[in-house]
Amino acid sequence: MTKTQGNDGRSRRLTPDTVVRAALDLLDEKGLEAVSSRAVADRLGVRMNTVLWHVKTKGRLLELMADAVMGEIPLDGLPGPWDERARDLTRRYRRALLAHRDGAALVIGTYPAEPHTLRFAETLVGTLLESGMDGREAAWNAWTIIYFTLGLTQEEQAPPHDLDGRLARAVTPASHPALHRVLEHLGGSFDERFEFGLSAILRTSG
Repeated sequence: MTKTQGNDGRSRRLTPDTVVRAALDLLDEKGLEAVSSRAVADRLGVRMNTVLWHVKTKGRLLELMADAVMGEIPLDGLPGPWDERARDLTRRYRRALLAHRDGAALVIGTYPAEPHTLRFAETLVGTLLESGMDGREAAWNAWTIIYFTLGLTQEEQAPPHDLDGRLARAVTPASHPALHRVLEHLGGSFDERFEFGLSAILRTSG
């Protein structure tokens, strides 16, 4: 544990949690590309080596940030039936990702075996096992739910890219008849697409 000077001139203790909190604040303000050990050090008013003393590397910092995001998922008050519980867990997961700028991009780029991440995974996999799935089915369905949620949420958090407009200009009945037939359904509400995809996964899993 080290000390740094606060704005009031008094020293305050610097811990790994303090570093991660500062990094998450930086993420929310400026996005994932702005997060670095040096930027976090500047934010805290310390030298970069002080930050690295607590988190070792930028990769490790990102892992701890991702686990902190996972720690914001409440796991109490879940429904009893396994399928309703799986839905609620996944919705809570998505909300935690959306609560931070580039939250999905942060989590999708890390693979932390840390307490909060393992706690959520244990709850989700345990829920799927309760449905009667065998080990492989529960593990692979959990991955399917997680990858689907991360991918859709990352798209939702991406800068505007006018995909609907570009598709409308590129897709014609002659060039891409199948895509043209479903063109109006290729975009739309992220909430609706999330609920549809989650229902499809769980329906197949049941």
